[in-house]
Amino acid sequence: MNWNQLFTMQKQLDTYIQANHELENNDLFDKKILALLVEVGELANETRCFKFWSTKSPSEQKIVLEEYVDGIHFILSLGLDDQFSYDGTQSQTKSKDVTHVFNNVFEKIIAFKQQRSKENYNQLFGTYIYLGEVLGFDEHNIMQAYFEKNKVNFERQDKGY
Repeated sequence: MNWNQLFTMQKQLDTYIQANHELENNDLFDKKILALLVEVGELANETRCFKFWSTKSPSEQKIVLEEYVDGIHFILSLGLDDQFSYDGTQSQTKSKDVTHVFNNVFEKIIAFKQQRSKENYNQLFGTYIYLGEVLGFDEHNIMQAYFEKNKVNFERQDKGY
């Protein structure tokens, strides 16, 4: 996957948001970490993978993919803040159990929060990509959904979101 293209697009969006909200000199790391945790939680909620008490079906794949891509936006943004790029590190988790993979993603987010290293960033990114695979998404799905959501995010900024 051409992650450089997504990093470039995310940089443009981040710059646009920071200018619109006069945040150029603010450290947004903790806010972005919390936003990523929330987005991953929203994604888990759409999959319903942990809701052992419920028989309701998961949301449509299109909705799950939209939620998944929200996480990609924040992971890219966090990397940009520290000038990290994704090196293709594969997830160490090979479990196909979605709940287990979600928990692993949360652990990787917290590990990166505690130590902002390139290694922790790449482990987070790789684990999140693996989550996408377990959810049934391929590179084309992810890229296309990112492009669409990035456009929506710019439109939202223009409308005072």
